[in-house]
Amino acid sequence: MKWKNTIDGYGSVPVALHWLTAILIIIAYATMELHDLAERGTPLRQSMKTWHYMAGISVFALTWLRLSVRLAGATPQILPTPPRIQTRLASIVKITLYCLMLGLPLLGWLTLNGKGREVEYFGYVLPTLIGKNPALADLFKKVHETLANTAYFVIGLHTLAALYHHYFRRDSTMRMMWFRR
Repeated sequence: MKWKNTIDGYGSVPVALHWLTAILIIIAYATMELHDLAERGTPLRQSMKTWHYMAGISVFALTWLRLSVRLAGATPQILPTPPRIQTRLASIVKITLYCLMLGLPLLGWLTLNGKGREVEYFGYVLPTLIGKNPALADLFKKVHETLANTAYFVIGLHTLAALYHHYFRRDSTMRMMWFRR
C-alpha cells in the first residue's frame, strides 16, 4: 500500500484525508441544515450546533494536514491527459475548495468569538481570536453563510467533474481516489 502520492496515483494517506474531510463536511452541513428541526434551547439543537462547530474545526485542521501531505508527494497524472482548459478549471476549483475549507471554519470561529463565546473542541477551549464585538460577529456570520451557500455549488461542481471524468472521459481520476494496493 502506497502512503503518499506518486506520479501514478494518490497514496492511502491523501485518499483517507480526502474522504474523511468529505464526511466531516457532510456532517457540518447536515447539522446546520437540520438543527431547525429541534426547538430552540433544547439539548438536541445545542448538540447539533456543537457538532457543527467540531466538524468545521476538524475540517480546518485536516485541510492544513492535507496541504502538507500534498506538498510532500508527487502530483498524480490523469490518464489519458485531459485538455489544458479542464486542468486549469480543476486547479481553480481545488484552490477554491481549499480556501473554503480553511475560510469557513475560521469565519465560524471568529463569529463565535465576536459574540463573546469560546469555541470548544472536544472539551478543549480554543484560543480566542477576537474580543467581543457584536457588529463584527454579525458581519463574519453573514460572510460565513454566504460562502457556505457558495460552497454547495463548488462541491457540486467538484463532484460532477469527478463523475464526468469517470463515466464520460473514462480516465483515471476517480480510480486514483480509491484505496489501492
